[in-house]
Amino acid sequence: MKIQTVPRLLREIPEIDRPRERIRSRGAPALSNQELIAAIIGRGVRGHDVSALATEICCCLDKWGLSVSCDDLTAIPGVGEAKACQILAAFELTRRYQNTCFRPKVTSPEEALPFAEDIRHEQQEHVICISLNGAHELIKKRIITKGILNQSQIHPREVFADAITDRAASIILMHNHPSGNVVPSSDDIAVTKKLSQAGDVLGIRLIDHIIVSERGFCSLHQEGYF
Repeated sequence: MKIQTVPRLLREIPEIDRPRERIRSRGAPALSNQELIAAIIGRGVRGHDVSALATEICCCLDKWGLSVSCDDLTAIPGVGEAKACQILAAFELTRRYQNTCFRPKVTSPEEALPFAEDIRHEQQEHVICISLNGAHELIKKRIITKGILNQSQIHPREVFADAITDRAASIILMHNHPSGNVVPSSDDIAVTKKLSQAGDVLGIRLIDHIIVSERGFCSLHQEGYF
């Protein structure tokens, strides 16, 4: 988010050029980041003009992005809880409406399989993790590691760090067996149980661990391994 300086106090700007007037006349895309923030918060407080506040808020957003918290925003002089909540509510609404159109739901192993299609035929084991929101909609798919899956190689921290950033409600782990045999190994089972326990502590449920190959797949959850 590139900062564009707002040179004047809002009260010094002709009414027609003020953020909310410009949204009405030219549309929101015509506004700078600071002007959009100014339109959201509406007005400043004593000693803190809305334009200056908007600039400070944009600096905060440059640092934290969409992961910004209420505490991050209220640390800015002049930004109270009400203004912080206005900004967070606007971000969350945007996120929800953006996601509605293209996020697929994953409610079964079969619905998860397309996300592992690119690793089925790999000659080296690839471990991928897909993070899901509370509605079981896809947030992100990531490769966690490459190589044989064992307890020493994969740590809950590596699996859940991104899921926490995603604000995920749950995850699904998937990896391939180059041999074609999808029967889980003792390491597969041990890692799964370890990650499931870690997920329970973090409040991010491990829904399934699916082993795939060119011959088929095995859902460790469906098979009762955890």
